[in-house]
Amino acid sequence: MKRLDGKVALITGGSGGIGKETAKLFLQEGARVALVDLNEDGLDEAKKELADHGDVLTVSANVSNEDEVQNYVQKVLDEFGTIDVFFNNAGIEGKVAPITEQTVEDFDKVYGVNVRGVFLGLKHVMPVMMEKQEGSIINMSSVAGLMGSPGVAPYVSSKHGVVGLTKVAALEAADSTVRVNSIHPSPVNTRMMRSLESGFNPEDAESAKTQQEQAIPLKRYGESEDIAKLVLFLASDDSKFITGSQYRVDGGMGAT
Repeated sequence: MKRLDGKVALITGGSGGIGKETAKLFLQEGARVALVDLNEDGLDEAKKELADHGDVLTVSANVSNEDEVQNYVQKVLDEFGTIDVFFNNAGIEGKVAPITEQTVEDFDKVYGVNVRGVFLGLKHVMPVMMEKQEGSIINMSSVAGLMGSPGVAPYVSSKHGVVGLTKVAALEAADSTVRVNSIHPSPVNTRMMRSLESGFNPEDAESAKTQQEQAIPLKRYGESEDIAKLVLFLASDDSKFITGSQYRVDGGMGAT
């Protein structure tokens, strides 16, 4: 039997590399999948790429807007009837600059997606799962949610916030056997890292990439598939006694 047979999975940030790779894996494991993203063109492309793998619903939404979050949850319920797995994945990196040069507007923008977006997703998906007494939620944090990194204070602090939300949600949902965990990837070979590399070294982004890779004991970035496989484990019944935990998928960065 496939690990997600008969399950309905909801993924925010669904048009990005990790979102799409996770969707593909979920579909292969028997789930029906809903993808949410602000990028409508990206959603259209993702749906085309995933068409051969299974049933996909796409919904355009700003995850920092409560009305739009309520709307994407309702659309999934209208289409599929329930939500069994929620990959609370949408996030942005913000600009690279010291704290003294970060603007309040940039800070608020990052927090709007990375913290408010995660909070609103929890607020409106948890009741669906708690009512039926089962479900798995995986919140996207980062190694930056477990350590510091100069130049990206809004991003780092927002990802620390995801840890707090995860722990509280796990405790509040435990009586309903709804599980909530966070994952903490190292740099992953996606658009976000291209943006950060350019921010760290505008004149030589490739050297910034090399420097980042050298800080990872396995000497490479993660790939979207590496992250998706961990998300699948936490989504499946293989992890049914795990909640409130922080899972590194970081090539050994946490060991240094």
